[in-house]
Amino acid sequence: MVEQEHVVLLTLSHEETTSLKDGVNFITKSENEKYVVFKNPDDGELKACRNKCKHQGGTFIKDIEEAPESCVMKCTKHGWKLDAKTMRYVNPPDSFSQEQLVAEIDDQDRLSLVELRPPQPWEFNARDPQPLKEGEVKFTYLTHACMELNFNGTIMFTDPWLTGPAFARGWWLLHEPPADWLDRLEKADFIYISHLHSDHLSYPTLELLTKRNPNIPIYVGDTSMPVFVKLKESGVTLNNINVLRFGLWHEINEDLRFMIMMDGVHPDMDTCLLVDYKGHLILNTVDCTNPNGGRLPHGVDVMLSDFAGGASGFPMTFSGGKYTEKWKEQFIKRERNKLLYYKTQVVRDVAPKVYCPFAGYFTEAHPSDMYVKTTNTKNDPATLNQMITKYSPDIRTWTPQPGAGLDLQKVIQGDKDFITPPPPGTKVFKESWDFDKYLDEINSTVDNEIFAYPEWISVYYNWCGFHSYNLVIRMIETDDNFHPIEGGYDFLVDFEGATPTYPKERPARVHNYLEMQNRIGVHRQTVLHGMFWDNLYIGFNNRISREPDTFHYLFWNHMQILLPRDPPDWKKFLEERKSMETPRKEVWKPDPVLIPGTPITANGSSASNHTTDSSSLPSHSAGSSLKWIVPAAGVAALAIGFAVWKLK
Repeated sequence: MVEQEHVVLLTLSHEETTSLKDGVNFITKSENEKYVVFKNPDDGELKACRNKCKHQGGTFIKDIEEAPESCVMKCTKHGWKLDAKTMRYVNPPDSFSQEQLVAEIDDQDRLSLVELRPPQPWEFNARDPQPLKEGEVKFTYLTHACMELNFNGTIMFTDPWLTGPAFARGWWLLHEPPADWLDRLEKADFIYISHLHSDHLSYPTLELLTKRNPNIPIYVGDTSMPVFVKLKESGVTLNNINVLRFGLWHEINEDLRFMIMMDGVHPDMDTCLLVDYKGHLILNTVDCTNPNGGRLPHGVDVMLSDFAGGASGFPMTFSGGKYTEKWKEQFIKRERNKLLYYKTQVVRDVAPKVYCPFAGYFTEAHPSDMYVKTTNTKNDPATLNQMITKYSPDIRTWTPQPGAGLDLQKVIQGDKDFITPPPPGTKVFKESWDFDKYLDEINSTVDNEIFAYPEWISVYYNWCGFHSYNLVIRMIETDDNFHPIEGGYDFLVDFEGATPTYPKERPARVHNYLEMQNRIGVHRQTVLHGMFWDNLYIGFNNRISREPDTFHYLFWNHMQILLPRDPPDWKKFLEERKSMETPRKEVWKPDPVLIPGTPITANGSSASNHTTDSSSLPSHSAGSSLKWIVPAAGVAALAIGFAVWKLK
């Protein structure tokens, strides 16, 4: 083991220390040396941290919206707020804490800010780069985040999503993978899967793989929420899953080793990868918001990362209040530009020999998601590479296409032809996605017998385990267009107490309120199999409005990664209902022909004649009554949206 480092980042003089005022003090020594020191007016205790938001590295300033005596600071990038007194983020509420520095006062009353750094894990037993031959290390891009790495005959694959949708039916592959992808995948020596999101952990892909090679070694990080937590429910047989501790080299052979590192913002589920072949380093940060807490190796040979943005429903599926079409357009443009500059800076800091943007090649291909597709504009990888070339001309870039390859030794040599184009006749973009196959599977859950009994609601939400939070949600089952549908459920859940309650009206007390319209097939599949709610909100399969406009981190984080690992016991539920002769709901499943619909916008209007502004839609008062069955006609569809746990 390497001992932890004790590093003095900043020392203030006696005069500077004694002049610190009560409350928040901003200290800037240089562009990269910005700190916050909080002096408690009650006892003079000091707390300190870097002036760097843990979301995407923005700078904190005094929040002018707060009272003058407030200790709350606001990030200049996305508006995250940090309470300097507690060193906890208050926006999003109940979420993260800021890593603190140690504030030490010496015998001359001088303040030093000290960081206890964990060792840079790649520096342990580091190796000098050895000479390579042309063709010894080759990369082949397949699609999205899937890359084939060939290390002198030892084959590694990353995140193989190569067929089928992700997030139920919301994401589809933009690029057509090479026709021989399955032949190549089954011959791999090992696979790395970064996290459990279905655009990286693709059960449709693994189902085909395991029919040929169920024993292929698969490596994942030791996240608190296991990557394969839902393996049993998937029905896929994998016989060689290996869970690795973070920051330790795993030897494949004498030349090849790799380590998995965690994300600083989402260590419970996101990971990144560092590969070492003969001393040459390949860094793949995948989807990490703050890979390895922002501590990354400098001067790697190859760097891969996401780039696109748009990997959530925010703000496309929001409505009401400020969420007009103009606001959404401006917000998306602004955020995509911020992401481009952020990625450009990270790449500059790492200074790889070559950079490749990947893990962003998806599309909202289904016709019912046309509004999301046209609204959810994404960054262009070529634009990012042009920015990197402009600001860091020594870094070479690669905009990948399916079947194209990279030769690492040619990169090192400075050859211009370090990229091999796709074979002649290779299709770049997908033109069909076999929608019916996957949507039929999803919608097959609609007529499951558990939904004949309204008691499933209390069984399911008690199983979820979320409680003691002043939040009321309304869940409305809809067709593909988010229109209420005959046979669909419409109900309230109140999480304030030790166990959820299910009122017929919104409570009179002041409370937080979320209203969600959910495509009935995805909703019932989620309930039936005890799945995380990713498919609903990251997959654009619901619309949510909220009062007030607040992101409830505790709720979304629970539904995202803290649900019980085993699904509800629906077999027992049905046995009890039948033994007690529980009355069945008169209408509990829609006619299948009613489920699909024409493409619509965020507020429920037809995509072909979208003119209604989302802010003009009706809202429901606290006293509005609810029915278990929503009529198919005569009910105005509410346009709604949501905030995902990864969001601003």
